Amino acid sequence: MGSSGRIESSTPFGSILDVSGVGVGHHQRTAAGWQTGTTVVTVGAGATPGVDVRGGGPGTRETDALRPENLVRTIHAVTLTGGSAFGLAAAHGVMQVLETAGLGFPIGEGVVPVVPAAVIFDLGRGGRFANRPDASFGERAARTALAGRRTPAWGSVGAGTGARAGGLQGGVGTASVTVAVGDCEVMVGAVAVVNSIGSAIDPATALPWESSGLGLRRPSAARRRAVLEAMKQPGPRLNTTIGVVATSARLDKSEASKVASVAHDGLARAIRPAHGMTDGDTIFCLATGDVVLPDEPAARVTALNSLLRAGADVFAAACTHAIVEASTIGDDPAWRDLVG
Repeated sequence: MGSSGRIESSTPFGSILDVSGVGVGHHQRTAAGWQTGTTVVTVGAGATPGVDVRGGGPGTRETDALRPENLVRTIHAVTLTGGSAFGLAAAHGVMQVLETAGLGFPIGEGVVPVVPAAVIFDLGRGGRFANRPDASFGERAARTALAGRRTPAWGSVGAGTGARAGGLQGGVGTASVTVAVGDCEVMVGAVAVVNSIGSAIDPATALPWESSGLGLRRPSAARRRAVLEAMKQPGPRLNTTIGVVATSARLDKSEASKVASVAHDGLARAIRPAHGMTDGDTIFCLATGDVVLPDEPAARVTALNSLLRAGADVFAAACTHAIVEASTIGDDPAWRDLVG
């Protein structure tokens, strides 16, 4: 392995769970007027956080705590949820689970968990505007994530349950790559919740914008027309794509925030357009610190550039995974159901 930061992936997507210590849990409801849910990403041993908010209409919590100049250096969970601003209540349930586990910022005889969160707009998509995630959603998702007893499902689950993307059913997806840095291997993974005004599908081919290497065949003319018709249907103009990039590298908060920032390049490759005034596009970074990067300045810059590229690549792939794994739940057809 050289020091050029070669990136490898043994599968078309991989998973954020390939980053050691990371857990993912979902909770959702889809009956009796419900179509929404919550996804929680946990790092039981703690991780150095970063964040970048790009959309013009974000719904977030605790993002200021992640700024490099501020006190908090370690967090244990990120909440991604439906419910628009109401859904931020899900993070309280995550706090309760972490407090019980003794995970958080130590103060006196206890801890105060810092749980950043970001929301998507899915209000009313199951039929009732008042049905949205609360603390119980976050609690159940966090317990599942920390337990790590099973591999989570992907697609129209968790925070992706009520998602839509350019007229199609949205979802939650994941991806990972391995980055070779000198004699070390760094894992980079992502989770993306795609609920976008823009489309993840190229109208010329009816395939995802980011589909190279996946072996997807171009749909028949009839199926392409079906996809294009679905993409033309008008819908709510309050949407967003949110997610997490996790890495096994040891980073400081500034470096973690830079990873989150460049991951938005991957979002913009996979979803077009992105970062509009009614988008709330937000990406977090979690650096577990298992792999120490070089200290020598030139070597460290090379290593960081490799991680930045990987962060963009895995977030783009996670967005594609969210769309191709989604299944029809409500009024919006899923891509996979249209192309067969």
